[in-house]
Amino acid sequence: MKILLADDHALFLEGLRNLLTLNGIQVIGTARNGLEAVERTLQLRPDIVLMDIRMPGCDGITATRLIKTEWPDCKIVMLTTSVEEPDLVEAIRSGANGYLLKTLEAGPFLTYLKGVERGEAAISRELAGTLLKVVSRQDETEKPGRNGAEKVQLTARQTEILQLVAQGFSNKEISRCLSVSEHTVKYHLGEIYQRLNLKNREQAVESARKNGLIRKT
Repeated sequence: MKILLADDHALFLEGLRNLLTLNGIQVIGTARNGLEAVERTLQLRPDIVLMDIRMPGCDGITATRLIKTEWPDCKIVMLTTSVEEPDLVEAIRSGANGYLLKTLEAGPFLTYLKGVERGEAAISRELAGTLLKVVSRQDETEKPGRNGAEKVQLTARQTEILQLVAQGFSNKEISRCLSVSEHTVKYHLGEIYQRLNLKNREQAVESARKNGLIRKT
C-alpha cells in the first residue's frame, strides 16, 4: 500500500509516517497544505491520501474536491480532529472515501486503511451516528409533495466562470482572467455540472441561460 500524507503539523506528520512504515506501509510523499496535496497526489498517484482538513492556503476539503475533479477514482481519507457535522458532510459530498479522527488507536486505524484499500468506506464510530442523522434529514427534505422545484443557486464565482465559458473562454484563459489556478476553474465547473445535473460545458451554459442564471451573450 502506497500512501501520501497531507498535514501541516510536522510532528504529527513524522509520527504518522513512522507508524505506517513500521507496519509495512510505504509513505511515498507528504504535503503541508492543500494545493501541495493536489499537486503531489496527481504526480505520485498513491493508493490512498490521508488528508487533514485544517491546512493553510487551501483546506483539505477543497483539496479533495480538486483531486476528485482530476482523478475521480483516487481514494482520499480525511484524518482530522474535527467532529463538526459541516466538515463531515462537506468531506463526504466532496468525494472523500473516509473520515477518521486523529484520536484513533493504531490498531483500528490500520484496519480502516486496509478496508479502504479493498474499496470500503471508513467512518470513525463516533461520527457514524451523525452521518445517519444527516442522511435522514435529507430524506425528509427531499420527500415529494413540495410545491414546485427549488431554483438552482450558483455562487457568484461559479456564475462568473459560467459567463466566461459562455463567451468561449478556455479553462486556461479563465484562470488567467480571474487570477486563479486551472485546478480551481475545473473544480468550479465540476460543482456547476453537479448542481445543474448536467454533463458538459455546452449543456451547462444552455441550462443556465434558460433559467436566467447568466445573462445572454
